[in-house]
Amino acid sequence: MEKTTTFPVRYTVYALSITGFFVSLALAFVRDASYLFPIVFGALTALGTYDLRQKKHTISRNYPILANVRYLLESIGPEIRQYFIQSDTEERPFSREQRTIVYQRAKNVLDKRPFGSQLSMYDEGYEWMNHSLNPSRVNGSDFRIPIGKHCAKPYSASVFNISAMSFGSLSANAILSLNTGARMGGFYHDTGEGSISRYHRQPGGDLVWEIGSGYFGCRNKDGSFNPDMFRENATLDQVKMIEVKLSQGAKPGHGGILPGAKVTPEIAEARGVEVGEDCVSPASHSAFSTPIELLEFIDQLRELSGGKPVGFKLAIGHPWEWFAIVKAMLETNRKPDFIVVDGGEGGTGAAPLEFINRLGMPMTEALLLVHNTLVGTHLREDIAIGAAGKITSAFNIARTLALGADWCNSARGYMFSLGCIQALNCHTGRCPSGVATQDPRRGNKLDVELKSKRVFNFHKTTLDALQNLLESSGLRHPSELGPEHIVRRVSTTEVHSYLDLFKFLEPGALLETETGLKVFDKYWAKATSDSFDPPEFILKLRETKLR
Repeated sequence: MEKTTTFPVRYTVYALSITGFFVSLALAFVRDASYLFPIVFGALTALGTYDLRQKKHTISRNYPILANVRYLLESIGPEIRQYFIQSDTEERPFSREQRTIVYQRAKNVLDKRPFGSQLSMYDEGYEWMNHSLNPSRVNGSDFRIPIGKHCAKPYSASVFNISAMSFGSLSANAILSLNTGARMGGFYHDTGEGSISRYHRQPGGDLVWEIGSGYFGCRNKDGSFNPDMFRENATLDQVKMIEVKLSQGAKPGHGGILPGAKVTPEIAEARGVEVGEDCVSPASHSAFSTPIELLEFIDQLRELSGGKPVGFKLAIGHPWEWFAIVKAMLETNRKPDFIVVDGGEGGTGAAPLEFINRLGMPMTEALLLVHNTLVGTHLREDIAIGAAGKITSAFNIARTLALGADWCNSARGYMFSLGCIQALNCHTGRCPSGVATQDPRRGNKLDVELKSKRVFNFHKTTLDALQNLLESSGLRHPSELGPEHIVRRVSTTEVHSYLDLFKFLEPGALLETETGLKVFDKYWAKATSDSFDPPEFILKLRETKLR
């Protein structure tokens, strides 16, 4: 290949920087001019020289100095799109309209909208709630649901609570603000699997203690479950329920590690690990390995806690694994007091792109499967169901309850109430709002007194909005919401209520005959209570590509 002998035009900025440096430097010496220009041009010359000599970035070698402008614009691309390009209703992952309503309600300012909806009501997927010509009157918006009615210490939960977010993922001031807001509003704060920190305990708000596969706060040195340590924390008055995390929507079937460099004395204190030592969450639990053992573990936790409600959280994956748990309930008569369904929509946990986008069942389908299975086996009245998955408004709550949930949890909604701007820096430690960071220089800027009031306001005003929806629909309590109240457009000329759109099982139907739903008819009979293993016909399919 013939070598080019002409001066590359792409080096022009670099050449001008060199020229500017020597000219301005000479002027500074000869005419006593300012040294500002030699400093600026010198810095650009040094940058260009570095670009030419480094070997990691070909673009920088071909376009010295100029390539850095590209990298700068690329680094702020998400912010440019978020603030200047995206529409108010474009969800990436939450639309500006969704974030704004949380900000306004958290600040307790006017949340009304003029001039009609910005949503396309004739687009497929648009949903609405039917109203009544005979509206009701509801006294107050403090809607609650009893959980663990057969326990020694049942809990009356709000229908809208703070979902699992650990200290370590969130800053100390963020945890303080969330728990203070929960105490003010009388709703619960899920600890996340990072256990109960001093910042959860200090305000005194209700806690749901999440027990993950790392058994933080109740573990031996080898990472196994420690009953004595569990009893010590579980019997705290502040702890109202215990939640065993089987999987989470952000990264189901995936473990995690908090590098030792990030394990501060405060995190180590909460989790029961050594300072500076890697904090590992295995992909699976060591305290149980079968559905029956899971239920035995739940019974053990209930006894150790003094009779508090105990349940589990899961993101639905293989349906036969969920069916195996239900079959174990039927065979042993051991039951959790509640189940929290975590949708595959993600959540606050940072995860690989494939996990966020393509792994785990979304909340709607997962909730329907769990609700239908419990109804079809006569277990639904004994087990309460919570659900989480991009819930930020009263309508989100209403549609989720209509699908079968008893209450809702929200993580990112409450993060927005703290001031989160969806900068998508949660995993870097450089959260600009001081919410998802362990950098005290950032986290300490979050004002606990102010933000806790906003957490309280967001909960209160969202439930006030739910009260208004219920009254307009002629209902008196969220528990009355059913699939007949929510309507979805399935084409430009056709709409269906959830009652007609989704299949709902009759009580006991799963124990009697085929349901007409493929997921049940194909997998229910094959699931076994003593194993999470796939059915035999699935194992055979894995041995060959000949389907």
